[in-house]
Amino acid sequence: MKNMYLFTSESVTEGHPDKVCDAISDALVDEFLRQDPESHVACETLATKGLVIVSGEVRSSGSANVEAIVKNTLRQIGYTREAYGMEDDKVEILVKLQKQSSEIAQGVDESGEHEQGAGDQGLMFGFACTETPELMPLPIHLAQRLTERLAKVRKNGSLPWLGPDGKSQVTVKYEDGKPVSINNVVIATQHDNMLDRFGTEEKEHEFIQAEVIKYIIEPVLEKCELPYNKSFIVNGTGRFVHGGPDADTGLTGRKIIVDTYGGYAPHGGGAFSGKDPSKVDRSAAYMARYIAKNIVAAGLAEKCEVQFSYGIGVAEPTSFYVRTFDTGTISDEKLTEISKNVFPLKPGQIIKHLDLKSPRYRETAAYGHFGRNGDKFTWEKTDMVDTLQALVNNETEKEVLCQ
Repeated sequence: MKNMYLFTSESVTEGHPDKVCDAISDALVDEFLRQDPESHVACETLATKGLVIVSGEVRSSGSANVEAIVKNTLRQIGYTREAYGMEDDKVEILVKLQKQSSEIAQGVDESGEHEQGAGDQGLMFGFACTETPELMPLPIHLAQRLTERLAKVRKNGSLPWLGPDGKSQVTVKYEDGKPVSINNVVIATQHDNMLDRFGTEEKEHEFIQAEVIKYIIEPVLEKCELPYNKSFIVNGTGRFVHGGPDADTGLTGRKIIVDTYGGYAPHGGGAFSGKDPSKVDRSAAYMARYIAKNIVAAGLAEKCEVQFSYGIGVAEPTSFYVRTFDTGTISDEKLTEISKNVFPLKPGQIIKHLDLKSPRYRETAAYGHFGRNGDKFTWEKTDMVDTLQALVNNETEKEVLCQ
């Protein structure tokens, strides 16, 4: 008898209030790193009706015009009208950035006698699986592509009545651990008030639902080549005109499950956005994904989970493991040992290997940090496949000779 279950993941658009805050915080990280690659930044953004507050700690030889960055980010996302929930040129901006603690600096600075340590204690996870070409779980992959498409057709004018704020939710049916169909799709999208055009809310909703299904949902689902249930839910409350930070206060780091694996795999203890790479919440999570993805890409497992943990100011991880859920070609213990020898695990080494001191973080602030294409997503490379395969083959040959 087959083991059947449903699994759901969600995503949000770049115009969701929390993602607006992630984008502003990451744009600030990029600006400081552009001027000074040794910058240390930990900033948080809050957005509410007519107001954006930026706070945090910075140590850098560079400087940033915070107000200009905030307004430019809002403009890029599409918050240019009060009707959408915020207008870039009219928003009030409050900046409360202060200098990073010298006690933290002692632990994260590298010197002749001191190796760069972790910027804080914490635990981080990475994951990869064979469900998609990007080696990501299918539910979060589809959810991200749906919200990404919502923004694309809004910006290119295909559906100009869409607003910046929106969400997706995808439920996938699994049998014996394999995705077999798309069970449900939910889209909530902000839109213009079109009552003058349609006369009633019911007719307005019918139009929006038909357009979203035709131009958003179906094009994304057809690419995954699995059967899908066509009973979609679009704007389940009926209308979504009032949105953005005006309707829902946003905050940096509040969509961490959206940022990673959609709940399919564990998330560590911290958010990513607003942090420079000395914070292992970010850099070690990227390395964990890099390790897991290379292991799966090498054909050494169908699923792979990697965990790190660190103590503040200490370079060596306090723990590290690789787990393959009984899908590995060799034992998890041996794969863990091989990975320790292949991949850099200390913060300074991770930052160097993945080139994390160069600006790249604004682009990560929406549609997931993983399963993405482009040179900036260095942790998505599979350039260690040959090395891993060679070491595993060598380990297997030793076992045969010993028998």
